[in-house]
Amino acid sequence: MLKAGHIHYGENKIQEAEKKWTPLFSKHKNFKLHMIGKLQSNKAKKAVKLFDYIHSLDNMKLAKILDKAEKELNKRCKYFIQINIDFEDQKSGIHPDILLDFYHQIKKETNLNIIGLMCIPSTSSNSSKAFKAMKDLVNRIDLNHLSMGMSSDYIEAIKFDATFIRLGTVLFGDRVIT
Repeated sequence: MLKAGHIHYGENKIQEAEKKWTPLFSKHKNFKLHMIGKLQSNKAKKAVKLFDYIHSLDNMKLAKILDKAEKELNKRCKYFIQINIDFEDQKSGIHPDILLDFYHQIKKETNLNIIGLMCIPSTSSNSSKAFKAMKDLVNRIDLNHLSMGMSSDYIEAIKFDATFIRLGTVLFGDRVIT
């Protein structure tokens, strides 16, 4: 895909990203790496070093650690606030009703470059309803990007103005865990 000119790639895990992408950094200077999985605060500095985009900002402690890492590494990333759009206990993300307060706190207490919102709707819910809610949220907070939609629902996400979609399975096949 790199040879074909594709420049944006996502990874769920920092360890896999390090192994896969570190050797390619010197050969392919303009590709952009996206952290799309849950980010633990103890791996935040590594994430800032490796990634250009982080799609899973979901708490203030993490925001402050990322801000500190950016200053130490003299690097600026782009961030998406992860929204738990279907209020699922097992999923990460902030609840939509606290988004404005969370966003304003991040802007007040950090220098992070928040460019949009991200969600992963429940597989048992109507993704159109979730995507519409996300579009309403991003418009209310006046951000430019929505990271939503995966291989199974990306066409629906695009209808609601998704600007970043995650197409791992449709492009690369089912994930093989080694």
